[in-house]
Amino acid sequence: MKKLTFVFALVLLAACAHQPSAPSAAGQPLDAHATNYVKLALALGEHDADWVDAYYGPPEWREAVKNEKKSLADIHTEATALREAVQRVPVPGDRMLALRRNYLIEQLGATITKTEMLQGKKFTFDEEARLLYGVTPPRHDDEFFARAIASLEQELPGDEPLRQRVEAYRKRFEIPADKLDTVMRAALKECRERTLQHIQLPAEEKFTLEYVKNQPWSAYNWYKGNYTSVIQVNTDLPVGVSRALDLACHEGYPGHHTYNALLEKNLVRDRGWVEYTIYPLNSPQSLIAEGTGNFGLEIAFPDEERMKFDRDVLFPLAGLDPAEAPRFHRVAKLSAALGYASNEAARRWLNGEATREEAKDWLVKYGLSTPDRAEQQIKFIERYRSYVINYNVGLALVRGHVKNWEMFKELISTPMLPSSLGRR
Repeated sequence: MKKLTFVFALVLLAACAHQPSAPSAAGQPLDAHATNYVKLALALGEHDADWVDAYYGPPEWREAVKNEKKSLADIHTEATALREAVQRVPVPGDRMLALRRNYLIEQLGATITKTEMLQGKKFTFDEEARLLYGVTPPRHDDEFFARAIASLEQELPGDEPLRQRVEAYRKRFEIPADKLDTVMRAALKECRERTLQHIQLPAEEKFTLEYVKNQPWSAYNWYKGNYTSVIQVNTDLPVGVSRALDLACHEGYPGHHTYNALLEKNLVRDRGWVEYTIYPLNSPQSLIAEGTGNFGLEIAFPDEERMKFDRDVLFPLAGLDPAEAPRFHRVAKLSAALGYASNEAARRWLNGEATREEAKDWLVKYGLSTPDRAEQQIKFIERYRSYVINYNVGLALVRGHVKNWEMFKELISTPMLPSSLGRR
């Protein structure tokens, strides 16, 4: 979606030149189905630019799909038939192969749902989330947010409306534009070092950090294959110091970059599973990707370690008073529950229970967002719809499953989906 530098053009050529290793005999019953799944996912990507988040498989497959111009109706028919074919494959005794079979079934289910949506079929917010991402998001009523707001009232007393107090407080901790790159690189370096203490990454892995504008998201990881990512940070709005470590862990280590690199190494190269050369955004895989991305911060910086690193390293680099770090983190922790406000705003708006402006007002009232940030959130919902649930519901799911680094590593390097964790 964006122009790459010359060096990245070379990287992409190397990624395309790499072919997955020969499939194992044990996995052969699923190999043809996996190939057909990838081609159908690519075909659907021709109808929705956001559907294919990453692809580094054989370039001739993509070219063939572009030339074929398969209709949505044909994609739906073929995806339905392919899912039924995979379902007829007996559940393998090997756990990894059983997970692979389940992965194909559920990813194809999301493919079918997406084709129906693109053809005009309407789903409720909860139906859409379940069919695309494999979970039904919980509901949070006004009382839930009122309790969180009351806690913030105590931490930030004053006469002005709480939203204004919170915003004034947060503005004190915005990273100056001329210091943003220094802070981000320090955060990424620490996240990587902590991740490498527990997870062995391919020696060739690397990323490029870029700063962009005019996007509905705050940051994005574009995985290019060949263990390479482009990490972009959106500077439409100021970046708070609390977001630096959050984004570094989420987009880089042990989040999206680590997740994609391990899947490429363990599943594509070592096993020859071509289905992992493509990442459809609106699929159950995203709940795992976003959930582990958010949980990466917690496992890399447990307990008070995040506050200490901010206080001792990032605050000074950003020119902020380190003595303010403990209180700043208390406020951030109390504000975390307000993240569910985006789910409720999206549910109301997408279900037709609120207008766009009413949903935006909800985010201002219950998410304590500024009007500008609420507008950015609304633009995200406008484009990605129920995808918003992957961040908070995904985090809760992963947090409930992962107890240590070994469990985290298994989750980001195997074909596990929400249903694999025993929770739907």
